[in-house]
Amino acid sequence: MKFFENNTTRAFLLVAAALCASSQAGAHGSDAHPVAAPGKAVQQAWGIAAKAKTPARQVEVSMSDAMRFTPSLIDVKLGETIKFIIKNEGQVMHEFVLGTEATLAQHAAMMMKFPNMEHDEPYMAHVPPGKTGEIIWTFNRAGEFDFACLIAGHYQAGMVGRIKVAKTSK
Repeated sequence: MKFFENNTTRAFLLVAAALCASSQAGAHGSDAHPVAAPGKAVQQAWGIAAKAKTPARQVEVSMSDAMRFTPSLIDVKLGETIKFIIKNEGQVMHEFVLGTEATLAQHAAMMMKFPNMEHDEPYMAHVPPGKTGEIIWTFNRAGEFDFACLIAGHYQAGMVGRIKVAKTSK
């Protein structure tokens, strides 16, 4: 009887997981997505969301259907708040997602399995063709971080960039 209960429990968990994953459908079509969810300033390894009134500087980033970001390398000072202005110059949906190499690779793999997965974190901007999005982010941790387009196949095609956050010298 215990074997049956374990298999039943496993089957239930697999079905529940599949249902939860399928409920995430409908996000990466041609519709625009929210740039950031209000009130979700949660510390991440690569920094924290900032308020619109605090950017120290603006950095313009363009995305193309050649699966590239321009610029692909951005230097930032520790503690600096950046307003990223993200322009999709392509004909298909692209996104700009901040993270670590590990978190982006993990999310990209998930997007390959569930390409219509919904998400609206403040470190993500989903930008339809010809449109502009923005992210305002404070880099309060030194190190090297990444940004990428995680739409299925884009990350795998090399649509990635790097952010170097340098400690300020005193």
